[in-house]
Amino acid sequence: MIASPNALAGVSLAHEGMLHPLMADAPGGRRLPVIDVSNPVFSIDESAGAMADLRRRADQLLAQQKTAPKFIIRAFMWFAARQSLLFRAFSRPEAAYLDSLTTYALKLGPEGLVPPYTSWFDRYVAGLPPVVSLRLRLQQMARLIAEGLTPALAVDSTAPLHLINIGGGPAYDSLNALILLRHDAPKLLKNRAIRIHILDPDANGPAFAAASLAVLMEPDAPLAGLDIAMEHMVYDWRQTAPLTELLAKLADDKPIIAASSEGALFEYGDDQAVLDNLAALRSAGTHFHFIAGSFTRNDAFSRSNLSFANYRLFPRGADGAANLGAGAGFEVDSVAEALLSDQVRLKPLA
Repeated sequence: MIASPNALAGVSLAHEGMLHPLMADAPGGRRLPVIDVSNPVFSIDESAGAMADLRRRADQLLAQQKTAPKFIIRAFMWFAARQSLLFRAFSRPEAAYLDSLTTYALKLGPEGLVPPYTSWFDRYVAGLPPVVSLRLRLQQMARLIAEGLTPALAVDSTAPLHLINIGGGPAYDSLNALILLRHDAPKLLKNRAIRIHILDPDANGPAFAAASLAVLMEPDAPLAGLDIAMEHMVYDWRQTAPLTELLAKLADDKPIIAASSEGALFEYGDDQAVLDNLAALRSAGTHFHFIAGSFTRNDAFSRSNLSFANYRLFPRGADGAANLGAGAGFEVDSVAEALLSDQVRLKPLA
């Protein structure tokens, strides 16, 4: 079992001794902190008490949204957009989705924000329950991937590891899964070729992922000394032929393959796109072990907190994951719950 980030927080490793995070260059001339969910700056307490308190705060927020007059809500939205770059970015009515680097900035949390996201209202936004849910999503995704990989890596100490990240953006679920594995079971990654394949139509997120990986592999950094490389494939999940071709190309090396999609395919893709991508992954046969993904929940809190944006989301939750997965020959292996989404690991049926 991969340790939770809460358990890691008290462990003294070289990179964990640094409460000040590493920094990486991002497109647009920015330098952003590198999120490491084992660093107390970024880890979220998932204890029962902490989760109950977060739910209480979320319920209070939902009650305020329901009872406040509409003109008050409109005034608040106007004021917030003027005060906070983060709020302005994800409240644009014309936006069909939240871009990867803004999503990443939200995951930095109030203590991790850096310019230009340093207004008092940016910090307020970063601490709101829906934004904490985004941070939880990343943390839970990383753990689902790491825990899912552990048995296969233990069985075969030489097989190359390939992580397929669909709609991956900065691919921080993949990077943090490797960080957790390196912490808990370093022998599983030693002397093993590791490749991260980011399948994404946009170049900005993958560019930041590459810069982040380089920083994480520096001496004394969390992934120092490992054989990790990354590649970006321009990908439209409605056209899965490139994914099938990639998997066929990898098969000769008898690899261990796992996939993930955080805040992407399972939230923005329609049913047919999801089924087609699951079918493509199954084409890898026994080399493919699972896909972990985030599924927007279909409940009152999620609907209310996403109603102000024009995001074309498909709210499915864990139940929808099970239903769609079954249609493609998958079953639910594990679920982790956050406020706005369920993180689900799906594995192919034998």
